[in-house]
Amino acid sequence: MYAAIGYFSGRTTYLVSAMKLLWDYFSLKNDQEKHLDVVKDIEKDVIVRGANLWILIFAIFVASLGLNVNSTAVIIGAMLISPLMGPIMGLGLGMGINDLDLMRKSLFSYLFSAGISLATSTIYFLITPINSAHSEILARTSPNIYDVLIAFFGGLAGIIAVSCMHKGNVIPGVAIATALMPPLCTAGYGLATFQMTYFFGAFYLFLINTVFIALATLVVVRLLKFPYKKLVNHEAEIKAKRIAWVVVVVTLLPSLYFGFDIVQKERFRENAQIFIQKECLFSNDYLLDKTIDAGKKSIVLTYGGRKITAAEIEQLKTKLVYYKLGGATLTVRQGFEYLNEVKKPLDQMNPLQVILSEKENELNVIKTTIDSIKTVEAVTKQLFIEAKALNPNLKNLAFTALRVLEQPDTIANKPFLVYLQFSKLPNEQEKKQFESWLVVKLNKPVKVVFDL
Repeated sequence: MYAAIGYFSGRTTYLVSAMKLLWDYFSLKNDQEKHLDVVKDIEKDVIVRGANLWILIFAIFVASLGLNVNSTAVIIGAMLISPLMGPIMGLGLGMGINDLDLMRKSLFSYLFSAGISLATSTIYFLITPINSAHSEILARTSPNIYDVLIAFFGGLAGIIAVSCMHKGNVIPGVAIATALMPPLCTAGYGLATFQMTYFFGAFYLFLINTVFIALATLVVVRLLKFPYKKLVNHEAEIKAKRIAWVVVVVTLLPSLYFGFDIVQKERFRENAQIFIQKECLFSNDYLLDKTIDAGKKSIVLTYGGRKITAAEIEQLKTKLVYYKLGGATLTVRQGFEYLNEVKKPLDQMNPLQVILSEKENELNVIKTTIDSIKTVEAVTKQLFIEAKALNPNLKNLAFTALRVLEQPDTIANKPFLVYLQFSKLPNEQEKKQFESWLVVKLNKPVKVVFDL
């Protein structure tokens, strides 16, 4: 019994030691900067004026140019030089340590910076000759829950890096991941082109990044037990906390909806792909094109080949429910149905039909040529057998139709050129017999060449 107790006691001690060692790996105490130094560093970056303000303006121009020419590298460069992270982290720090002065400074600086950025990007997109919406712009007009998570975890990484002695390159990485600049530039694009959908979508993404970077900062500041300022008015403190959490919830709820919508659309696309791969195969048909619209819940399939019957299409529609596509609309288009219809005049045919009709005519010409060659080969073989019976010295025979340039190019007036090769040439009388026989046999004028 004592041996068992000793055994379990030893195991417990080993487990505790292992857990302590593991905890030391995750502990921030060894790397943590002094709290007051961290607060001073963040406060220093809160105010955007002078050089920082000009850097912000130039960064906005760079980001706007990157969006305009659809260059990801240029946009990343703009995010790296942007000073927008300072006021946002200042907001989170102010809420985390109850520093009302820091919160006011950070909020004013944040609003001022956002206003200057929005005005700069709007002016740029008003004067630029390129106004098309590229993928880099469109990607920042539909925020969702995943953007919330990116902002929150990016904010966590950012405040932890600021709180530690070895900051490394985390802050630039956070600036790229949370993407504060491009949404502001996209919002400016929406204002400049009077496309309010772009403006509200992009500005909402900017608010998401702001709120959740600040929230992440608040959480880490509390967990690291930064010096906390007690307010004289306790009710005001409670009110400030409630306002902060209302802002968080109000910002979060729409993103949850958009995130759910994205997941639903992605599931629709996946189910539609499986449905097409497993059910939408027909013999003697080829699927030329497929269009899946998850927003409208529609599937459009375009086939080439034989005509698919209405019964087959209806049967296909009944299988949608088995792939969780019950509310989807299925449309089947058939590109080559004309093959089973009466040929229309070219001016009544669509371009696809015209092209296919031309290709069909070309194939018919090729087929006729091949048949003609095969016919000539068969006739040549038969002629050789009969001519060989007339003169056993015959070695080879070949013939072809001659084109007479002075006369119209018709089949009726084309004479034949017949080439005869002998091991011993026939005499003149035998030659005349060959010529007469060939004229009768081919029912055409002939020109005969005798050769050894």
